[in-house]
Amino acid sequence: MWPALSKFLWRLGGALTALSLAGCASRPAVLPAALWPAPLDTGHRTDVLLLGEQHDAPEHQRLQRDTVLWLAARGQLAALVLEMAERGHSTAALPRDASEAQVQAALQWQHAAWPWSAYGPVTMAAVRAGVPVLGGNLPRSAMAAAMQENHWDDHLATAARQQLLDALQQGHCGLLPAARLPAMARIQIARDASLARAAQEAVRPGQTVLLVAGGEHVLRHRGIPTHWPAGLTAKVVSALTDKVQAATETGIDMVITTAPLPPYDACAALRPPTK
Repeated sequence: MWPALSKFLWRLGGALTALSLAGCASRPAVLPAALWPAPLDTGHRTDVLLLGEQHDAPEHQRLQRDTVLWLAARGQLAALVLEMAERGHSTAALPRDASEAQVQAALQWQHAAWPWSAYGPVTMAAVRAGVPVLGGNLPRSAMAAAMQENHWDDHLATAARQQLLDALQQGHCGLLPAARLPAMARIQIARDASLARAAQEAVRPGQTVLLVAGGEHVLRHRGIPTHWPAGLTAKVVSALTDKVQAATETGIDMVITTAPLPPYDACAALRPPTK
Protein backbone atom coordinates (compact mmCIF):
# COMPACT_ATOMS: atom_id res chain seq x y z
CA MET A 1 0.00 0.00 0.00
CA TRP A 2 1.30 3.48 -0.84
CA PRO A 3 2.51 5.39 2.27
CA ALA A 4 0.20 8.35 1.59
CA LEU A 5 -2.83 6.10 1.22
CA SER A 6 -1.87 4.08 4.30
CA LYS A 7 -1.63 7.26 6.37
CA PHE A 8 -4.96 8.49 5.00
CA LEU A 9 -6.71 5.23 5.87
CA TRP A 10 -5.22 5.22 9.38
CA ARG A 11 -6.58 8.71 9.98
CA LEU A 12 -9.90 7.76 8.44
CA GLY A 13 -10.21 4.76 10.74
CA GLY A 14 -9.80 7.05 13.74
CA ALA A 15 -12.32 9.46 12.31
CA LEU A 16 -14.86 6.66 11.83
CA THR A 17 -14.44 5.56 15.43
CA ALA A 18 -15.04 9.09 16.67
CA LEU A 19 -17.98 9.57 14.37
CA SER A 20 -19.61 6.33 15.47
CA LEU A 21 -19.59 7.72 19.01
CA ALA A 22 -20.70 11.19 18.01
CA GLY A 23 -23.69 10.00 15.96
CA CYS A 24 -25.14 12.63 13.66
CA ALA A 25 -23.52 15.60 15.41
CA SER A 26 -20.56 15.64 12.98
CA ARG A 27 -20.31 15.83 9.26
CA PRO A 28 -19.19 12.62 7.58
CA ALA A 29 -15.79 11.70 6.23
CA VAL A 30 -15.91 11.87 2.41
CA LEU A 31 -14.20 9.21 0.32
CA PRO A 32 -13.92 8.79 -3.48
CA ALA A 33 -15.38 5.52 -4.71
CA ALA A 34 -11.98 4.46 -6.06
CA LEU A 35 -10.68 4.05 -2.49
CA TRP A 36 -13.52 1.80 -1.29
CA PRO A 37 -13.51 -0.73 0.40
CA ALA A 38 -9.94 -0.18 1.67
CA PRO A 39 -11.15 1.82 4.73
CA LEU A 40 -12.68 -1.38 6.09
CA ASP A 41 -9.13 -2.56 6.73
CA THR A 42 -8.69 -0.26 9.74
CA GLY A 43 -9.10 -2.98 12.36
CA HIS A 44 -12.25 -1.44 13.80
CA ARG A 45 -14.88 -4.17 13.67
CA THR A 46 -18.57 -3.36 13.94
CA ASP A 47 -21.69 -5.49 14.43
CA VAL A 48 -23.49 -3.96 11.45
CA LEU A 49 -22.25 -1.99 8.45
CA LEU A 50 -25.08 -0.02 6.87
CA LEU A 51 -24.44 0.79 3.22
CA GLY A 52 -26.88 3.31 1.81
CA GLU A 53 -27.50 3.69 -1.90
CA GLN A 54 -29.30 5.67 -4.55
CA HIS A 55 -31.43 3.01 -6.19
CA ASP A 56 -30.86 4.15 -9.79
CA ALA A 57 -27.06 4.42 -9.50
CA PRO A 58 -25.39 1.26 -10.89
CA GLU A 59 -22.05 2.23 -9.36
CA HIS A 60 -23.63 1.96 -5.91
CA GLN A 61 -24.61 -1.64 -6.53
CA ARG A 62 -21.05 -2.36 -7.67
CA LEU A 63 -19.78 -0.93 -4.39
CA GLN A 64 -22.10 -3.29 -2.53
CA ARG A 65 -20.73 -6.30 -4.38
CA ASP A 66 -17.17 -5.16 -3.68
CA THR A 67 -18.02 -4.89 0.01
CA VAL A 68 -19.46 -8.40 0.12
CA LEU A 69 -16.40 -9.83 -1.62
CA TRP A 70 -13.98 -7.95 0.66
CA LEU A 71 -15.66 -8.98 3.92
CA ALA A 72 -16.34 -12.56 2.81
CA ALA A 73 -12.74 -13.11 1.68
CA ARG A 74 -11.63 -12.32 5.22
CA GLY A 75 -14.28 -14.44 6.92
CA GLN A 76 -15.85 -11.32 8.39
CA LEU A 77 -19.28 -11.34 6.74
CA ALA A 78 -22.02 -12.76 8.98
CA ALA A 79 -24.93 -12.06 6.62
CA LEU A 80 -26.18 -9.77 3.88
CA VAL A 81 -29.50 -8.07 4.72
CA LEU A 82 -31.37 -6.45 1.84
CA GLU A 83 -34.11 -3.85 1.72
CA MET A 84 -34.89 -5.38 -1.68
CA ALA A 85 -36.40 -8.56 -0.20
CA GLU A 86 -39.08 -8.98 2.44
CA ARG A 87 -38.33 -10.09 5.97
CA GLY A 88 -38.87 -13.81 6.48
CA HIS A 89 -37.20 -14.85 3.23
CA SER A 90 -33.64 -16.17 3.21
CA THR A 91 -31.08 -18.12 1.22
CA ALA A 92 -29.74 -19.83 4.37
CA ALA A 93 -30.97 -23.24 3.25
CA LEU A 94 -29.38 -23.01 -0.20
CA PRO A 95 -25.94 -24.36 -1.16
CA ARG A 96 -23.19 -22.13 -2.51
CA ASP A 97 -23.80 -23.37 -6.05
CA ALA A 98 -27.53 -22.57 -6.03
CA SER A 99 -28.82 -21.19 -9.30
CA GLU A 100 -29.99 -17.61 -9.64
CA ALA A 101 -33.53 -18.92 -10.11
CA GLN A 102 -33.31 -20.80 -6.81
CA VAL A 103 -32.01 -17.70 -5.04
CA GLN A 104 -34.77 -15.53 -6.47
CA ALA A 105 -37.37 -18.07 -5.38
CA ALA A 106 -35.95 -18.31 -1.86
CA LEU A 107 -36.06 -14.53 -1.48
CA GLN A 108 -39.43 -14.22 -3.27
CA TRP A 109 -37.77 -11.56 -5.40
CA GLN A 110 -40.06 -8.78 -6.66
CA HIS A 111 -38.68 -8.01 -10.10
CA ALA A 112 -41.03 -5.10 -10.81
CA ALA A 113 -39.67 -3.15 -7.85
CA TRP A 114 -36.05 -4.30 -7.81
CA PRO A 115 -34.33 -5.25 -11.11
CA TRP A 116 -32.37 -8.47 -10.67
CA SER A 117 -29.82 -7.14 -13.15
CA ALA A 118 -28.92 -4.50 -10.54
CA TYR A 119 -29.06 -6.53 -7.33
CA GLY A 120 -28.33 -10.04 -8.58
CA PRO A 121 -24.52 -9.56 -8.52
CA VAL A 122 -24.33 -8.52 -4.85
CA THR A 123 -26.82 -11.21 -3.85
CA MET A 124 -25.03 -13.99 -5.70
CA ALA A 125 -21.63 -12.86 -4.41
CA ALA A 126 -22.88 -13.59 -0.88
CA VAL A 127 -24.46 -16.91 -1.85
CA ARG A 128 -21.26 -18.08 -3.59
CA ALA A 129 -19.32 -17.15 -0.45
CA GLY A 130 -21.61 -19.32 1.68
CA VAL A 131 -23.07 -16.28 3.43
CA PRO A 132 -26.85 -16.11 4.04
CA VAL A 133 -28.82 -13.39 2.29
CA LEU A 134 -31.77 -12.20 4.37
CA GLY A 135 -34.77 -10.15 3.37
CA GLY A 136 -35.26 -7.26 5.77
CA ASN A 137 -38.05 -5.13 4.38
CA LEU A 138 -41.51 -4.96 5.89
CA PRO A 139 -43.77 -7.37 3.98
CA ARG A 140 -46.35 -5.70 1.76
CA SER A 141 -49.03 -7.63 3.62
CA ALA A 142 -48.11 -5.73 6.81
CA MET A 143 -48.03 -2.22 5.37
CA ALA A 144 -51.73 -1.47 5.71
CA ALA A 145 -51.59 -2.33 9.41
CA ALA A 146 -48.43 -0.23 9.85
CA MET A 147 -50.27 2.82 8.53
CA GLN A 148 -52.64 2.57 11.51
CA GLU A 149 -49.97 2.04 14.19
CA ASN A 150 -49.84 5.50 15.72
CA HIS A 151 -47.22 4.49 18.31
CA TRP A 152 -44.68 5.12 15.54
CA ASP A 153 -45.61 8.82 15.70
CA ASP A 154 -43.57 9.17 18.89
CA HIS A 155 -40.58 7.09 17.83
CA LEU A 156 -38.42 9.93 16.51
CA ALA A 157 -37.35 13.19 18.10
CA THR A 158 -39.38 16.17 16.93
CA ALA A 159 -36.71 17.56 14.59
CA ALA A 160 -35.91 14.17 13.08
CA ARG A 161 -39.60 13.45 12.51
CA GLN A 162 -40.05 16.74 10.66
CA GLN A 163 -37.01 15.95 8.53
CA LEU A 164 -38.57 12.60 7.67
CA LEU A 165 -41.89 14.22 6.73
CA ASP A 166 -40.06 16.74 4.56
CA ALA A 167 -38.07 13.96 2.88
CA LEU A 168 -41.23 11.98 2.17
CA GLN A 169 -42.91 15.02 0.64
CA GLN A 170 -39.86 15.75 -1.48
CA GLY A 171 -39.70 12.11 -2.53
CA HIS A 172 -43.28 12.40 -3.77
CA CYS A 173 -42.49 15.50 -5.83
CA GLY A 174 -44.28 17.77 -3.36
CA LEU A 175 -47.62 16.37 -4.52
CA LEU A 176 -48.54 14.24 -1.51
CA PRO A 177 -51.52 15.65 0.45
CA ALA A 178 -50.34 16.77 3.88
CA ALA A 179 -52.99 14.60 5.54
CA ARG A 180 -51.32 11.47 4.15
CA LEU A 181 -47.83 12.24 5.46
CA PRO A 182 -48.29 10.77 8.98
CA ALA A 183 -49.38 7.40 7.56
CA MET A 184 -46.50 7.39 5.09
CA ALA A 185 -44.09 8.16 7.94
CA ARG A 186 -45.45 5.23 9.95
CA ILE A 187 -44.76 2.87 7.05
CA GLN A 188 -41.24 4.24 6.66
CA ILE A 189 -40.47 3.84 10.37
CA ALA A 190 -42.00 0.36 10.43
CA ARG A 191 -39.86 -0.62 7.44
CA ASP A 192 -36.77 0.64 9.26
CA ALA A 193 -37.78 -1.37 12.33
CA SER A 194 -38.13 -4.51 10.21
CA LEU A 195 -34.70 -4.02 8.63
CA ALA A 196 -33.16 -3.31 12.02
CA ARG A 197 -34.57 -6.49 13.52
CA ALA A 198 -33.38 -8.64 10.61
CA ALA A 199 -29.85 -7.29 11.00
CA GLN A 200 -29.82 -7.56 14.78
CA GLU A 201 -30.88 -11.21 14.65
CA ALA A 202 -28.03 -11.95 12.20
CA VAL A 203 -25.26 -10.44 14.36
CA ARG A 204 -22.40 -12.85 15.12
CA PRO A 205 -19.39 -12.24 17.42
CA GLY A 206 -16.30 -11.13 15.52
CA GLN A 207 -18.18 -10.66 12.24
CA THR A 208 -20.14 -7.92 10.50
CA VAL A 209 -23.65 -7.92 9.07
CA LEU A 210 -23.84 -5.89 5.86
CA LEU A 211 -27.18 -4.12 5.48
CA VAL A 212 -27.98 -2.61 2.08
CA ALA A 213 -30.80 -0.08 1.82
CA GLY A 214 -31.73 3.26 0.36
CA GLY A 215 -29.89 6.27 1.74
CA GLU A 216 -32.87 7.58 3.72
CA HIS A 217 -33.21 4.30 5.62
CA VAL A 218 -29.66 4.17 6.96
CA LEU A 219 -29.49 7.63 8.56
CA ARG A 220 -28.34 7.34 12.14
CA HIS A 221 -30.76 9.88 13.64
CA ARG A 222 -33.99 8.93 11.85
CA GLY A 223 -33.52 5.56 10.21
CA ILE A 224 -32.65 1.96 11.01
CA PRO A 225 -30.15 2.71 13.83
CA THR A 226 -32.89 4.33 15.94
CA HIS A 227 -34.36 0.86 16.49
CA TRP A 228 -31.26 -0.80 17.95
CA PRO A 229 -30.19 -1.26 21.58
CA ALA A 230 -27.29 0.86 22.81
CA GLY A 231 -24.92 -2.11 22.94
CA LEU A 232 -25.07 -2.84 19.21
CA THR A 233 -22.26 -1.18 17.25
CA ALA A 234 -22.83 0.13 13.73
CA LYS A 235 -21.17 2.20 11.04
CA VAL A 236 -23.24 4.16 8.55
CA VAL A 237 -21.77 4.59 5.07
CA SER A 238 -23.75 6.04 2.20
CA ALA A 239 -22.94 6.37 -1.50
CA LEU A 240 -23.97 9.70 -3.03
CA THR A 241 -23.77 11.11 -6.54
CA ASP A 242 -24.18 14.69 -5.31
CA LYS A 243 -20.92 16.09 -3.92
CA VAL A 244 -22.65 19.14 -2.45
CA GLN A 245 -24.98 16.88 -0.47
CA ALA A 246 -22.02 14.72 0.53
CA ALA A 247 -20.27 17.69 2.11
CA THR A 248 -23.27 18.65 4.25
CA GLU A 249 -25.03 15.35 4.98
CA THR A 250 -25.64 14.36 8.59
CA GLY A 251 -26.62 11.06 10.15
CA ILE A 252 -23.80 9.31 8.24
CA ASP A 253 -20.30 8.31 9.36
CA MET A 254 -18.79 8.28 5.87
CA VAL A 255 -19.91 9.22 2.37
CA ILE A 256 -18.61 7.48 -0.75
CA THR A 257 -18.79 9.89 -3.68
CA THR A 258 -19.59 8.47 -7.10
CA ALA A 259 -19.96 9.98 -10.56
CA PRO A 260 -23.03 12.19 -11.10
CA LEU A 261 -25.92 10.62 -12.99
CA PRO A 262 -27.30 12.20 -16.19
CA PRO A 263 -29.84 14.94 -15.41
CA TYR A 264 -33.32 13.50 -15.04
CA ASP A 265 -36.49 15.04 -13.65
CA ALA A 266 -38.53 12.13 -12.27
CA CYS A 267 -41.32 14.52 -11.26
CA ALA A 268 -41.83 16.12 -14.67
CA ALA A 269 -44.52 13.66 -15.78
CA LEU A 270 -46.46 14.15 -12.54
CA ARG A 271 -46.68 17.93 -12.61
CA PRO A 272 -49.77 19.55 -14.15
CA PRO A 273 -49.05 21.14 -17.54
CA THR A 274 -48.25 24.83 -17.47
CA LYS A 275 -50.65 27.15 -19.25
